[in-house]
Amino acid sequence: MQWQVILAMVLAVPIILLPVAFVWYLNIRPLYSAFKEWRARKAAVSKGEVRM
Repeated sequence: MQWQVILAMVLAVPIILLPVAFVWYLNIRPLYSAFKEWRARKAAVSKGEVRM
């Protein structure tokens, strides 16, 4: 490959991956939050603090 192609790829990869990582973050954050709440609720039920 010529150096221009390699340079274009090196510059294009972060431009392409940044929005992908941002969308992934927006999708994963609510799932993590829901999982965290579920674990807290499960711990409270197992301690007898909350009845379902």
